[in-house]
Amino acid sequence: MNPATKIATTSAGRLVSRDQLKPDELRKMYCLLCEHFDGVTIEQFHRDIADKNWIVLVERGARLVGFSTILAYETCVNGQTCSVIYSGDTIVASEGWNSSTLPRAWIESVASLRRLYPRGPYVWLLLTSGFRTYRYLPLFWCEFFPRFDSQTPAHGKNFMDALALARFGPQYHLAEGIVRFENPQCLRGPLAVIPSGREADPHVAFFAARNPGYVDGDELVCITELSPRNLTSAGRRMASAIPRWCQW
Repeated sequence: MNPATKIATTSAGRLVSRDQLKPDELRKMYCLLCEHFDGVTIEQFHRDIADKNWIVLVERGARLVGFSTILAYETCVNGQTCSVIYSGDTIVASEGWNSSTLPRAWIESVASLRRLYPRGPYVWLLLTSGFRTYRYLPLFWCEFFPRFDSQTPAHGKNFMDALALARFGPQYHLAEGIVRFENPQCLRGPLAVIPSGREADPHVAFFAARNPGYVDGDELVCITELSPRNLTSAGRRMASAIPRWCQW
């Protein structure tokens, strides 16, 4: 049996608050992060966790096979209140790349969090230094920016810039739409290289062109609306288990 199939059928994703994380779960998260990124320090890891308030964990028995850190918050942009999901570190072990467990758990989690952050538009502020994470956008969301086949509208660019500047300050390079952290985490070895043939995918080619410094840990800033009407057919399948009471 394919290892990815095993994860998809035996793993479970769960949402926990940062304060609920156990020391052993934190240790496993740090180890998984170090397996995939260079430049990770335990101090930096704990700072990132302290900056987040929710964690999606994907487990296979006692083994952690993936996680995503989330900062959910409300803010005001140009006089408009909005609720934001900001994604931090997102890691899936290589044997789980073909599994839907993490995206399903993530979509269900952010849908449930809408109850706690109900005001204004609900948006996902995503930073990504890897094409695999960027590829989640066209797979699950109809409209998102930036993208290869449509210019980011002025109001969307202004909104994205305002969120990024408020969150990252001078580390956000406005003209490029890129965040360069002082101590970046860089994908390790073959994970940092786009496999031969993948740039035939226009989304992957666009990511590489817009973020040529991804190998050095540069992060492309992206945004999309989190709502049922913005889900693709694949996204709707991921959201099929969301309770009807959960109003995005």
